[in-house]
Amino acid sequence: MFLVLLRFAHNKGQAPRLMAGHTDWIAQGFADGVFLLTGSIKPGLGGAILATGCTRDALEQRIAADPFVAEQVVTAEILEIEPGRVDDRLSFLSA
Repeated sequence: MFLVLLRFAHNKGQAPRLMAGHTDWIAQGFADGVFLLTGSIKPGLGGAILATGCTRDALEQRIAADPFVAEQVVTAEILEIEPGRVDDRLSFLSA
């Protein structure tokens, strides 16, 4: 499982121009079963993604295809998490 932090970078001002492509990219991640959750990092620092079901290499390629990453609106940090103890409500994550 991976946590991806997308932190705003020097080209943040281009976000409105690229938002439709970024939104489509997120939708594709959910459609492909890779993204479990997306959301904002508060206060206005960028975004975060919880991803699973792929290799790190495949995730890196997917992240590179995000228009926000490609146009340096955000920088991406990928953290790999190996679930240890998991609440029953999230037991599918440790499968």
